[in-house]
Amino acid sequence: MKRLLAVFIARNKEFLRDRAALGWNLLFPVFIVAGFAFAFSGEPAPLYKVGVTAEAPHDGFYTTPHVQFIVVDDVAAAITKVERHRLDLLVDPAGGRYWVNDESPRGQLLERLLLAGDGAALHKESVSGRIIRYVDWLIPGVLGMNIMFSALYGVGFVIVRYRKNGVLKRLKATPLSAIEFLAAQVASRLWLILAVTSVVFFGTHLFVGFAMYGTYLALFAAFAMGTVCMISMGLVIAARIASEELAEGLLNLISWPMMFLSGVWFSLEGTHPAVQQLAKIFPLTHMIEAARAVMIDGASLAAIAPQLGVLLAMTAVFLAIGARLFRWE
Repeated sequence: MKRLLAVFIARNKEFLRDRAALGWNLLFPVFIVAGFAFAFSGEPAPLYKVGVTAEAPHDGFYTTPHVQFIVVDDVAAAITKVERHRLDLLVDPAGGRYWVNDESPRGQLLERLLLAGDGAALHKESVSGRIIRYVDWLIPGVLGMNIMFSALYGVGFVIVRYRKNGVLKRLKATPLSAIEFLAAQVASRLWLILAVTSVVFFGTHLFVGFAMYGTYLALFAAFAMGTVCMISMGLVIAARIASEELAEGLLNLISWPMMFLSGVWFSLEGTHPAVQQLAKIFPLTHMIEAARAVMIDGASLAAIAPQLGVLLAMTAVFLAIGARLFRWE
């Protein structure tokens, strides 16, 4: 018991003297609570969503409470959203027509309200399509979150442990260069993560049968580019740090906000506008947006090019910083 107590006291002193780890454990829960309170402040989200091809008038049906009227630029994309039950109704006042999904109860209710008001002269265009379940919407976020944790901890935390245990010091004495070492870490982690993600994707698809309207090539490109970006971010954390506890705290500082603010579990449409802008700085946001666009909206590789471009730019920045700061010891 004396030896156990001695180790117990020594470990407590080690933790209390590590100001970085102590501050992290005290402040992180406060940041989480404050962040959620700020994100979901304001008015409740509207109950229904109606797409309008032009600026909605300010009278009649267009003043219905609890309905969000969204101006759409691409009618074809908006019709697809009606088919997927992501828009309850689509109205083209100038063209004298509207679109409704006959399989959507919410769309049927809004159609009655439209026809009871000033929509009697509009021509009905019926569409149909499978409803997007929550699991269909969720699976890209879950896969992206798994990629994030595997990339950050599988590279960042491991390299820090190598440095702490003296492995990097031994590798420094070999002909291996820093660029070769980092490139090997990126390549090794990349194929492992993509292999595991593929197994999870097709394995769950056999049991759940979630929506997949795009091409597997576009989906693979989204996950592959996101994986490289996450690995590069982990290299920045592991560039010089030798404390595993500090590395874990920094990795949590990066991963947890991304998990909650990148749309993994819920849509950001009802959050504070500042939160929606903040989410754009996270690579996980762009990876999930691209994956959901492919799986749910059937987006092509060209359609997700903006998200892939952002991920590519972030990867270049992270790799440059990581290579610049990297030290063997």
